[in-house]
Amino acid sequence: MPAARTVTPDGDVILLVSGESTAARAAAHAQDDDLTAVIEITDVAPVSVAHRIRGRAWLAGWLTPVRGDDRATCAALLAERRPVGELLGMSESLDAPHTGRPAWMMLRLEVGEISVDDLWGAEHVDPEDLAGAEPDPMVAHETELLQHLHTAHGDRIADLCGLLGPREARGMRAVPLALDRLGLRVRFSGDAQESSFDARFDFPEPVTDICGLRRAMHTLFSAASH
Repeated sequence: MPAARTVTPDGDVILLVSGESTAARAAAHAQDDDLTAVIEITDVAPVSVAHRIRGRAWLAGWLTPVRGDDRATCAALLAERRPVGELLGMSESLDAPHTGRPAWMMLRLEVGEISVDDLWGAEHVDPEDLAGAEPDPMVAHETELLQHLHTAHGDRIADLCGLLGPREARGMRAVPLALDRLGLRVRFSGDAQESSFDARFDFPEPVTDICGLRRAMHTLFSAASH
């Protein structure tokens, strides 16, 4: 498990790993040879619900140590996007003198292939699309917001079933499952497992911040109550 990871503007994945990790040793041993590697990412819902895995992604490519001038650039990128980046082994004080290996090592995965299997389906993703993608503005807040909606506004989440038209969901347990700039996904479940289903509630327009999210949620709740 890397201590932190981020994606460069070119679509490479930068990983911060322990100098004692298998990945660090393998990359150092390979030197300039191609070392193929696969990163598996599992997305788990932050609320208690059956089948909590919302998706998986696999990024396959070639792994090399970050060297030379790239070290400072990648260290700054990690520090900007992940607080743990401040612990990067860029100074002598973080070296491990008894082994001669750095306490931390940055590795670069040059991505050649991406597969995603999530709530929207399974497909391959072009690495160029990864390079051009921007983080969803809700990603830093999703866990806290979903947990808050579940514990403090569970009744209003359940009321969203009124927006489902003829589908009968009243009386079913409703749990907010996923949130992004475009909408909210809710899992409705009954006593029988086969009666469970997910419903997507789109916002009137994409949200860019918490204030916009509050307005969007208010619009959803108001529509469900009429």
